[in-house]
Amino acid sequence: MKHSAGRLACGIAAAALLAGSAVAQTQGSREDMIPGGENWTGPARVELPPARPTPTPAPTPSETFDAAFPRMISEPVVQGGLELPAPLVQPWTITNATKLVAAIEGIGAEGLDPADYDLQPLKVALTSGPSEELDALASQSFVWLVEDLRDGRTPMDAREQWFVVDPDRETFRTGDLLAEAVASGDIAATLDKLAPTHPDYARLRDALATTPESEADKRKLIRANMDRWRWLARDLGSQYLITNVPEFQLRLTVKDRIISTYRTVVGKPGRTATPQLAEMVEGVVFNPTWTVPQSIVKGEGLGAKVLANPAWAKRNGYVGTKGANGYITVVQQPGPGNSLGQMKLEMPNPHAIFFHDTPSRHLFANDSRALSHGCIRTERALELAITMAILGKGASKDEAVAISTSGKYTKVMLEKQLPAYITYFTMASDINGEMATFKDIYGRDAPVLASLDKPRVRNRSILPTDEVIVIEDDLQDS
Repeated sequence: MKHSAGRLACGIAAAALLAGSAVAQTQGSREDMIPGGENWTGPARVELPPARPTPTPAPTPSETFDAAFPRMISEPVVQGGLELPAPLVQPWTITNATKLVAAIEGIGAEGLDPADYDLQPLKVALTSGPSEELDALASQSFVWLVEDLRDGRTPMDAREQWFVVDPDRETFRTGDLLAEAVASGDIAATLDKLAPTHPDYARLRDALATTPESEADKRKLIRANMDRWRWLARDLGSQYLITNVPEFQLRLTVKDRIISTYRTVVGKPGRTATPQLAEMVEGVVFNPTWTVPQSIVKGEGLGAKVLANPAWAKRNGYVGTKGANGYITVVQQPGPGNSLGQMKLEMPNPHAIFFHDTPSRHLFANDSRALSHGCIRTERALELAITMAILGKGASKDEAVAISTSGKYTKVMLEKQLPAYITYFTMASDINGEMATFKDIYGRDAPVLASLDKPRVRNRSILPTDEVIVIEDDLQDS
C-alpha cells in the first residue's frame, strides 16, 4: 500500500510540475516567442499590437500545489532514470579511433570476431584523418561492441526457451558508454567494464586463450558458453541460487562462493524441458499442498476415483471437491506422501516453475536426472528451505525448524528476497571448481553454435520470446 501511495503522490506531483512548466512557457518573454525576437531564427520581425495591461497575478502553480499538498520532507524528490541518453554518434579523435581499432583487433579474447565490427572500413577512414565519416564508422563499431559484450551476440531466436530480461541495457546505456569512452580516451577500459563478474566467465576466457586454433569445435563451445554469461545480468548479486540444468546441480552462492550444493531432478527433454529463468524467491512454503493438474484429475480419472473412494483418498491425502458445474478439483494435503515433499520455494513466474522437495528421493542417485515435468526437485530440500528462511530474514533457525516439523501448511515470506537463476551451460565449472563439459540434454547448443558461423545480426530484438510455457508437473515417478 505504501508503494501505491508513493506512486500516486509522485504522479500528482509530476502532473503539477508539468502543468507549471507549460504555464511558465506561455508566460515567458514575448520577445522569445515572436518573429524577430532574440531567439527567433525565421524571417524579419512582424509588428504586433501593444500588450494588454498586466492583470493581478494569480497564484503560481507551485503555490497552488503546495497549498493542496503541503511539503512533508525538507529535501526535493528527484525521479531518476529520466536523463536522456547520449547520442549514438560522437566525435572521434585520431588517437581514440586508433585505440578502438586495437580493441577490435583484440576482441577475439572475448570470444567475438573482429570481422563483425567493420574493422577494414574503419581503418580506411582513419587514414584520412578526422572526419564525419570517421565519427560515424567509429561510433557504429563501438556501439556494436557494446551490444555484443553487454547483451550477448546470439540473437534471441537462437536462445531456446530463454525467458530472462537482462537489466544491463538500462544500467550501461550505449550512448553514455560512448560518451565516456571518447571523453576519457580509455576505450578498452570502458568496454572491459561490461564483462560478466561471475568467475566462470574469466575461466572460460582463460580456457579459450589456452585452446589451440586447431581445436575448432572446443573453441566454438567455449565461445558459446561465454556468450551465455552475457545473456544474464553482469552482476548476479551478493547472495543467490543458481542451477545449471545439464549438470543436475543447484548451488547456494554468497559473493560468488559456493556455500552449499544440492543434486536436482530437472525436466524431461521436449515440451517439459526446464526453461531458463531469472526470478526472485519471495518465500518458503513448508508442508505444502499440491493442487493436482487437470491432466491427472480428469485425464487419468483421479477426480472420479477420489470422490468414489473416500477411504483411499484419505490414506493418500487427497481432498476432492465437485462444483455445481461438475468441475472436480483435487488437492493433496501436507504429509509424508505429498508429491511436493516438505517444502517448495515461492518464486512466482508465468511458467509455474519452482524448486521443491519430493518423496521420491531415490531418483537423486541416478546419474542422468532429466525426469520431471519441468519443475526442479531438490535434494536435502528441507535444509535448503530452512537456510533460505534464515538468509531471507523470514524466520530464525528455531522458528523454521518448528514450522517445518509442525506438519501444517505454512508460508514464510522473506524480508530479503534472493534471486534464483535457472541456467543452461554445457561448459562450466563443476561443483568441485573444475572446468567440465556437460551433456546437451535439450539440444540447445546447436542454434547457438550455428549463430557463431553467421554474420552478426544487426538491429536484432533485445526481448526474449513472449511465449509462456506453463508446465503442469504431474510429479509422478518415471
